[in-house]
Amino acid sequence: MANLQTAAPAARGTKPRAKKHAFHLDMTPMVDLAFLLLTFFMLTTTFNKPTVMQVAMPVKGPATPVHESKSLTLLLDKNQQVRYFFGLNPGSNAARLHTTSFAADGLRQVLLKFRQQPDGVVLIKPTDEATYQNMVDALDEMNITDQKKYALVDLSEADKALLTSRQL
Repeated sequence: MANLQTAAPAARGTKPRAKKHAFHLDMTPMVDLAFLLLTFFMLTTTFNKPTVMQVAMPVKGPATPVHESKSLTLLLDKNQQVRYFFGLNPGSNAARLHTTSFAADGLRQVLLKFRQQPDGVVLIKPTDEATYQNMVDALDEMNITDQKKYALVDLSEADKALLTSRQL
């Protein structure tokens, strides 16, 4: 707001001196301009749109049989580790369990090699220690490597036994 500044009357018989006015800056127009600009930019900007991955879920019905020779099983484990084996059920052969990470030279290379096999199916099985981010990373790798067939599957007892025997 504007201020009126008044000076005290000068005493008689003294020489008239120049009046010293105190400087006062009115900030009201600057604040108004700041709020107008803020409102303008808030109304004209576009907010970040969430990125969503499309996952096609199959219709309810009988399970599709998967050949053991044409399958790759990924076990998402703790500490950003991916344990994988070729086939469906590990059985008693624990030597075929491999470990890799979500890095570009890890899971991606395994999936690229597996993609060369026609009609291959990747089974993704998250463990209890795996995080949601691990599953998102695995699905991202499926899209990056252009895997045609993959499925999210529950962890079986044979898989749990294989993981516990491998960690001991």
